[in-house]
Amino acid sequence: MAGDSEQRDYLWTIAFSLARVNEVNALLWDDIDFKKNTITFYTRKKKGGNRTGHLIPMNEKLLSIMTRRFESRDKTKPWVFWHHYFDRKQRAWIDKPYVERSMLMETLCEKAGVRHFGFHALRHFGASQLDQAGVLLGSIQRILGHENRSTTEIYLHSVGEGERSAMDILNGELKIFTDILKKEFSGSV
Repeated sequence: MAGDSEQRDYLWTIAFSLARVNEVNALLWDDIDFKKNTITFYTRKKKGGNRTGHLIPMNEKLLSIMTRRFESRDKTKPWVFWHHYFDRKQRAWIDKPYVERSMLMETLCEKAGVRHFGFHALRHFGASQLDQAGVLLGSIQRILGHENRSTTEIYLHSVGEGERSAMDILNGELKIFTDILKKEFSGSV
């Protein structure tokens, strides 16, 4: 809430889409399908690799943000998020999409009085929340745009019910084993 409306839209877009910052920076209006309520994010997953897209559905909040921005957009600009700045090298005012916004999080965290965290933490947090809610790993993987399941698993910081159940079983099995050992070493059979 420390940011202005533009900054909040940007952060909410990352949080509700779980997209990478460079995907959000490159987002074009043509990448949004308001009829199907979907967004296609594009990235280059491998150095020098082809630009690949992954489609995600928009939730109600993300659809609301995109609809509002679309209705008030500058129709001459194809980008969803862009800025107007003075380029010292070209000595001219430039309109273009963001390339990097690293100072944004630092500034907003300081303004909000919280410890600094980066944009990527929003992806990890969102993925963990989906995991805790019982969303299938494959669905989380597709939303994040990961090719490998193991990459998605790195994002999941939660201990799920499966792990808790497994440890309870292990506890029970080890209790049986320790009870047997106690009987054997105490001389009672």
